[in-house]
Amino acid sequence: MTQEPYVKTKNKSAVGYIEFYHPSHNSLPGNILSELARQINMAGEDDSIKVIVLQSGGDRTFCAGASFEELVAIEDETAGKVFFSGFANVINAMRKCPKFIIGRVQGKTVGGGVGLASAVDYCMATQYADIKLSELNVGIGPFVVGPAVERKIGLSAMSQIAIDANTFYSAEWAMQKGLYTKVFDSIEALDQAVTAFADNLKTYNPKAMSEMKTMFWRGTEDWDQLLLQRAKISGRLVLSEFAKKTLAKYK
Repeated sequence: MTQEPYVKTKNKSAVGYIEFYHPSHNSLPGNILSELARQINMAGEDDSIKVIVLQSGGDRTFCAGASFEELVAIEDETAGKVFFSGFANVINAMRKCPKFIIGRVQGKTVGGGVGLASAVDYCMATQYADIKLSELNVGIGPFVVGPAVERKIGLSAMSQIAIDANTFYSAEWAMQKGLYTKVFDSIEALDQAVTAFADNLKTYNPKAMSEMKTMFWRGTEDWDQLLLQRAKISGRLVLSEFAKKTLAKYK
């Protein structure tokens, strides 16, 4: 039986594990995005949580990006902006969270999933965690996640994978560009490293970590407005004739 989609938070000895899951390769429909942002905000305010781990369920794809089912269903610019704003809200929640967020990327990640991996503060992955910015393929672009990806790997690397929208880039390439800090041979090795790192990090001064996070994210203060403006662009482009024809193939 196919498991139902979910977002759940577990506090394991002061480490908040936020996990999302969707049976369609951990894709992100609007309700999952909304709940993800909400739980990130809640974990940020929970004094019993010292550090956060963001992960997805299953042992294959970390995140397939935007839900094609919902992309196909968008019928006007307002609905388009609302949907893409979901990604903006998650990235901004991660950006403003006062606690360090560790990313655990166990498998391939596409589109919006690359945005999530870019918006964590420290990201570890397996050798199977190839990345792709596929948005141009369907007639839009990585507008909402673009600032997060560019901040993490630089404009040159971001533009490379955004233009070459049909190619998966290896986890090793992603590590060389700064998206991943470490790449492991197996999920078991990844989990051991994530647990050990989080358990060590939680022993540090929470106020020092909060101040450091503010320092690291300096220069992104306009993202509340910027990412919503980008969501509007995506919401308009998804209604274009090109995008509609392309998305119709996925119905």
